[in-house]
Amino acid sequence: MELDVVIDVVCPWCFVGKRELDEALNRRPGVVTKVRYRPYQLSADTPPEGVDRAEHYTRKFGDSPEFRAAREHLRARGEALGINFDFESECRIANTLDAHRLIRWAMTPDVQEEIAEGIMKAYFEDCAFIGDRELLADIAKKAGMDADLVRDLLASDKDKDLISAEVAQAHQMGIQGVPMFIFNGKSGVSGAQEADVLVNVIDKLEAEAA
Repeated sequence: MELDVVIDVVCPWCFVGKRELDEALNRRPGVVTKVRYRPYQLSADTPPEGVDRAEHYTRKFGDSPEFRAAREHLRARGEALGINFDFESECRIANTLDAHRLIRWAMTPDVQEEIAEGIMKAYFEDCAFIGDRELLADIAKKAGMDADLVRDLLASDKDKDLISAEVAQAHQMGIQGVPMFIFNGKSGVSGAQEADVLVNVIDKLEAEAA
C-alpha cells in the first residue's frame, strides 16, 4: 500500500495529522510501504520576507471567542501528540515554496518524513522563520542530506515550477484543505484524523486487496 500526504508546512493541522499518521503506521508496521509528502500552499502569494503571524491571524480570523476556543482545541490535540505549539512568540509566516522543494528533494534519500517533521517542528515549536535557506540547509544536514548541495539548489530555480504545478494539480483534484491522505492514488481521507480512523482505513483497504 502506498500513501500520498498532501500538506502545507505552515498549517498546524498538518503537523497534528502527521503525528497521528506516525501513530497509525506504528500500529500497522510494514503495511504502508511508501509514504510521499506532496505540496500544498495555503498562501502562495506570501512574500519572500514573510508576514507577521499575529497580524495575519488577526486580519484573517479576528479575535473572536470561537477562534480562541479553536486554538485551545488545537493546542490540546498537539499536547496529546507531543507537540508544543507556541502561538504567542513573535513569528513570521514564510512562503513555503522553498520548504516544499526541500521536502521533494528528500524523497530520493528517503528522509521526507524527517525533513517534514523538522520543518514543522522548527516553525510551530521554535517559531523559526522557515523561509530562511540556512535553516532549511541545517534541517537537511541533520537528516543526512548534503547541506552544501541543498544550499546550491535553494539558490537556484530548481523545481520551483514543478512544485507550483503539483499545487495546481491538488486544486484541480478538488483538494481545498490539508492535510489530505490519499491511499493507493484513489482513496482520500481529509483532515487531521485521529490515528484510529487512519488505522481503520488501512485495515479496510488491506482487506479489500486480499
